[in-house]
Amino acid sequence: MTLNRLYAAALLASTLFGQQIADPTKPPTDSWPTYHGDYKSTHYSPLKQITTANARNLSVAWSYRSNGSTRDAILGGEGPEPAPTPAAGGRGGRGRGAPPAVSGGAIRSIPLMVNGVLYLTTTNNVYAVDARSGQEIWHFYWKSTGGSSGTRGVAMLGNWLFFQTGDLYLVSLNATTGKERWHKRIVSQPGYFNASVPLAVKNHVILGTGGDRTDIPAWVESRDPETGDLQWTWNVTPRKGEPGIETWPSEDAAIHGGGGPWQPFTYDAELNNLIVTTANPNPVMNGLGRPGSNLYTSSIVALNADTGKMSWYFQCSPHDTHDWDATQAVMLFDGDIAGQRHKLAAQFNRNGWLFILDRTTGKALISKPYITTSNVYKGLDSRGQPIPDPDKEPSVPGSLSSPDTDGASNYPAPSYSPDLGLLYVNATEAYSIFYLTDTGTKAIAWGGAAEHHVGIFPSSLRAFDYKTGTMKWEHKYEGNGFWSSSYPGILTTAGGLLFTGDPAGNFVAFDAATGKSLWHFPLGGVLQGNAPNTFALDGRQYVLVAGGDTLYAFYLQ
Repeated sequence: MTLNRLYAAALLASTLFGQQIADPTKPPTDSWPTYHGDYKSTHYSPLKQITTANARNLSVAWSYRSNGSTRDAILGGEGPEPAPTPAAGGRGGRGRGAPPAVSGGAIRSIPLMVNGVLYLTTTNNVYAVDARSGQEIWHFYWKSTGGSSGTRGVAMLGNWLFFQTGDLYLVSLNATTGKERWHKRIVSQPGYFNASVPLAVKNHVILGTGGDRTDIPAWVESRDPETGDLQWTWNVTPRKGEPGIETWPSEDAAIHGGGGPWQPFTYDAELNNLIVTTANPNPVMNGLGRPGSNLYTSSIVALNADTGKMSWYFQCSPHDTHDWDATQAVMLFDGDIAGQRHKLAAQFNRNGWLFILDRTTGKALISKPYITTSNVYKGLDSRGQPIPDPDKEPSVPGSLSSPDTDGASNYPAPSYSPDLGLLYVNATEAYSIFYLTDTGTKAIAWGGAAEHHVGIFPSSLRAFDYKTGTMKWEHKYEGNGFWSSSYPGILTTAGGLLFTGDPAGNFVAFDAATGKSLWHFPLGGVLQGNAPNTFALDGRQYVLVAGGDTLYAFYLQ
């Protein structure tokens, strides 16, 4: 048995037997049990050992580089056997041992931390890592049959892990051993991708089908965590006789209308609703063949977790012709607006608007741009949904619109601090000229339209008062900013801190109340797509972030 196997066996025997997930219906106190920390997706932690007064003393506790060697990996999947790889070296951990001989690729997942163990992914790889030392415990390698998307993280329920693969499988592992429990093929039709992270709640594993750039049906489904068997399905676009079909020219157009969800969902435990975010309709930018608002694409939809039946919807981008989706995280919290208490759901949408909804009805209480360049809407309807300006749709001579297709924000996580009542987002203000290259009505996918980016991409970190939707402070990033799909997510804490990254590749701690920069650490590259998180072990708070193929843990020196 290798040294690493001996270490893993000892650790598992002492700490992992019978572990159970922390309660994700409440803010995590010392763990990070779901992709966004808890089911409410606020990316907030009540930990406060690290504060605005001592953040300057943060230092590296350990680092872990993703391991690409399959020599000692646990193998699963139905693809070919992996090619021989060099033996892995040490697994990091306060500088002990050499890094792996082969990188496992960029870490774009947000690791879970439960009972002292981190669970993270790269494409086709799942790892368990000791959260105290950065030592790898086990490594699972999925033998893929192909596919175009990576593995972006895991969900956990009890002692079981769940993740989706690029070749369209849902897989369950034993969290203690890393061994496969089962795998199920989600779809075999070409054109789909599995970019999302499942949501494990109650006795359900919830996932959405990807493929938001092809004209294929899209749906959300629930699977049994014990067996992987299908429990229920909800179609993103309506069928004949169903509410919303009138927003499509025909049932065929609706069936092939896209909208495939591709980001982790939020769960409202109080109302037992899944908060599902759907993608753009198809064709993507040429809307001539799909007149109407095209429900339920580019929408926030509440589904009963046990039945999949729709409770309410809010369409963020009716008749979306700019590839904006609505797949950004929805944050849940309670608060007062205009003197009345509400159960709230907030989203910084890719279209540049902040929506704060009453989550019992789906009606908007606040609909307001969070960028200054937004120019594609001409008002709001009675539910607070934007009304598209036809002059800003793609046209033969070209239409100058903001934001661009990448959006004012994208899937990286925003945050909400209940201590300050502030919502936070990394925002980009950019323009594109949208062209119509085919005036027929038979376009599919990206056909019949084109986009030309213009200017630069000024970006900033912004804080908004949830009660009014007004900006309270802004930290402008230097240089040309970054694409909204490549910037990092955000973490806030009870220590008064906000952690994120900048376009220069620095990991930065800000004062969450003022936006003042307090500390930074150069990671050597933009924190692309993932977000920092935090946890506590043995009375010590750690802050965790991935840069490239390396995971860094920080604590107070």
